[in-house]
Amino acid sequence: MSWFEAKAEKAKIPAAKELWAVCPKCKSHLPKEEWKANNAICPRCNYHGRLSARERIAQIADEGSFKEIFREVSYSDHLDFHDATGDYKSKVEATIKKSGETESIVMGTAKIGGHDAMLGVMDFGFMGGSLGTGTGERIARACEEAIMKRLPLVIFSASGGARMHEGILSLMQMAKTSAAIGKLKDMGLPYISVLTDPTTGGVSASFAMLGDINITEPKALIGFAGRRVIENTIHQKLPDDFQSAEYLEKHGFIDKIVERKDMKAFIAKMLNYWGF
Repeated sequence: MSWFEAKAEKAKIPAAKELWAVCPKCKSHLPKEEWKANNAICPRCNYHGRLSARERIAQIADEGSFKEIFREVSYSDHLDFHDATGDYKSKVEATIKKSGETESIVMGTAKIGGHDAMLGVMDFGFMGGSLGTGTGERIARACEEAIMKRLPLVIFSASGGARMHEGILSLMQMAKTSAAIGKLKDMGLPYISVLTDPTTGGVSASFAMLGDINITEPKALIGFAGRRVIENTIHQKLPDDFQSAEYLEKHGFIDKIVERKDMKAFIAKMLNYWGF
């Protein structure tokens, strides 16, 4: 058989998405290994990419110190919600199976630079980090636990807003979490809020903006309604950097922008300042 008549085996070429990470801001293509090694930070434009809750916890909590609590608290489907794409229960159960998480926030006690704290981290990969009844209940319980143990509270937000599948019950979590944090503050305990990309909707309109200090990462998207909704409502063109971390810091909505590599040390410094 001639060489050109032989059947060549199909080359096993990895899909492009398995090889490259694309920066959402500058659209640069980077090898995935380089992206991960750099903690999901673009070396070209310094955009801070999204992290899962577990990845964030690994960066912030001292090694081996994080102890998860309230994992059994999950979603509720009191409305028996269905839409054109299916039922809510099936969607959230599929998300739980895929992500390994049971709600959009992971909560637990931890040490941060040697300082004890109650730590909560939202995961945008869990239904867009949406605020559901389980999310609100975990935050409320965490506040109660923090009061009982005299711990400061640190929450990393990453959310598209309230979980529409749970209707008014989801919107009620805005008031519930705000009241719980108010009680925490009345007991003289500090709350550090870290708004990561993105923090929008009902989360930005409630507990995410109630920190004794509100900090964020560079270039994070932070806001309530979307740009197009606002422009169509006020019939004006918004600034190009509107709802960016830099814009919010300039206008006094954010206290400080902190690089990801400096975040743990900065939070530890704040906890030390408050005497914890």
